[in-house]
Amino acid sequence: MMEAPKWEVEVQENTFAKGDTLTVFFTAEIPEDWYMYSSDFDPSVGPVVTEFQYSENKDFQQLGDLQPIGQKKKYDEIFEGEYTYFTKKAKFKQEFIVNSESPDIKAMASYQICSEANGQCIPFESDITVMGNTTKKSPAVSDEAENDASAPLALDSFDNKFETEENEGEGFTFLLTFFLVSFGGGLIALLTPCVFPMIPMTVSFFTKSDSSRKKGISQAILYGVSIIAIYTLVGTLFSVLFGADFANFLSTHWIPNLFFFAIFILFALSFFGLFEIRMPNKLVNKMDSQSNKKGGSIGIFFMAFTLVLVSFSCTGPIAGTILLQAANGDTIQPLIGMFGFSLAFALPFTLFAIFPNWLKSMPQSGGWLNTVKVVLGFLELALALKFLSIVDQVYHWDLLNRDVYLALWIVIFSFLGFYLLGKITFPHEEKSKNTSVARVVSAIMVFSFVVYLIPGLIGAPLKGLAGYMPPLSSQSFVMNSPQASPTSNATSEIAECGAPKYGNMLELPHGIQGYFDYEQALACAKKQDKPLFIDFTGHGCVNCREMESAVWSDPKVLKRLKEDYVIVALYVDEKTELPENEWYVSANDKRVKKTIGGQNLDFMIQKLNANAQPYYTLVDNESSLLNAPKGYDLSVDNFIQFLDNGIEEFENGSAMEIVGHEQS
Repeated sequence: MMEAPKWEVEVQENTFAKGDTLTVFFTAEIPEDWYMYSSDFDPSVGPVVTEFQYSENKDFQQLGDLQPIGQKKKYDEIFEGEYTYFTKKAKFKQEFIVNSESPDIKAMASYQICSEANGQCIPFESDITVMGNTTKKSPAVSDEAENDASAPLALDSFDNKFETEENEGEGFTFLLTFFLVSFGGGLIALLTPCVFPMIPMTVSFFTKSDSSRKKGISQAILYGVSIIAIYTLVGTLFSVLFGADFANFLSTHWIPNLFFFAIFILFALSFFGLFEIRMPNKLVNKMDSQSNKKGGSIGIFFMAFTLVLVSFSCTGPIAGTILLQAANGDTIQPLIGMFGFSLAFALPFTLFAIFPNWLKSMPQSGGWLNTVKVVLGFLELALALKFLSIVDQVYHWDLLNRDVYLALWIVIFSFLGFYLLGKITFPHEEKSKNTSVARVVSAIMVFSFVVYLIPGLIGAPLKGLAGYMPPLSSQSFVMNSPQASPTSNATSEIAECGAPKYGNMLELPHGIQGYFDYEQALACAKKQDKPLFIDFTGHGCVNCREMESAVWSDPKVLKRLKEDYVIVALYVDEKTELPENEWYVSANDKRVKKTIGGQNLDFMIQKLNANAQPYYTLVDNESSLLNAPKGYDLSVDNFIQFLDNGIEEFENGSAMEIVGHEQS
């Protein structure tokens, strides 16, 4: 556990009388590779600013504001802005007018330290008594907790941005994965009928020009770099339009999700040959003419622009899919996606221009290019359902439950398999007399996937796809299993505490009986003398569904959840609006919180300083934290250890730091 920085107090005056000005210096030691934010910027638009709040008494009067000494300034990657900060040592100056010869001055320092190495930010609060050079440690962090990593943690010592899911989802590992997927998308785009035949045509321009080979190679490299720059510019614009402030809106609101659903359907129909998504001919011709007029480097850039526009009917749906998958408020992901896509797209044009002899080994254009395009159409059709499913879950339309979703996927991929075998042809295609080995192998893989999907219709968990399917609780028919049925003991306990609030529209997986309102669940935990398991989750949370399918379904985990804890699932994206008398203005963003999800997310941000899901928090029946919250982790053993540690701390009565759900 990260220890709170140690504060020292230095009083400049050795002696003073009533009415004198007292100058005090506060100094904090900052751990290696960490830094502390300063006190001179607006906290409403950035990280936690360093602030000192002083005890109210007649012994002294604060004179002026807290003054940072020796601070630095830089662009902060975490909060995307310029902020002042300290490394190694933070020093602040404060002046007071004393009204007593022995003033009693106490301060509460609230501040935040961060590390670029692991992307974490941790807020702290420390009590400081100004009595000569005397300081005392914050009661929020006991000596026992500092020396024992398993001791209960104080609420205010948790991460500002909990990174367990981020490391698995939106951190470096995920960005690398997304880059590789996008790179693969670029390679697939090369195999489409709009692009593949253009490779030898474009390469011949550089190899047959009057320029020397050295100049031809440099022009080819410039051509490739221009392609990358154009696509990356698109990613930059997308980042600006869909910044982090719109993350929750883009991921859960019906407008963007239905829009994305419609776009994917259009992409699929385009790949099926119903129509072509093309740039206006006037724009394409203008770019082409500019490439001829300008010549030199500018002309090559316009040549690249022309290629991008001409190939748009095939590359647009693929590039668009990458951008839509990145539409979650992350400002980096669209850039990474477009860079990966364009790098793969530009490489062949550049490499074949440098090594023209490689062209002889290229396969000839033919019907296989159209096959690639149609296969992509089927995939786009299947992916479109994910966006519709999110809206269906968040707004409780009950149109696309798990049964219907699976049935549609089974039909879509079955049609894809029959297409690969030549049993289905589209109007713009010629029926093939023979089926190639590649098509047969591909069909075998597709039909194997269909066979894997079929048991899902009777309740098989399909753990590999859990994050992309509606929850198992939406299934109309599930074969009887011990895990799917609530125990009689759990049912009686629910009856003892009353019907779960919002239980008519929200459910827990695997037959777990629980609650969806924090206060109700806490009252039940007190009545049953059990700890409370808080599941911060979301309808559109892929990692939440994976955890429930892969970890919660384990018999050992399920036994502990059903028997040892009272469970409350707090959906952060639930759009149901509360009665007006339950609305409040958040102290965090000064906005009115009207919905169930809005209040749950605000609770999570203000009390736990986190906003990523899943986020599992264990508290005792007095709302005190039992151990550090846990995020996305598919290790069953780790999750069991997390639950067992919570039980142990609950039985020992060593929980710390009250977590209130008051309206701020």
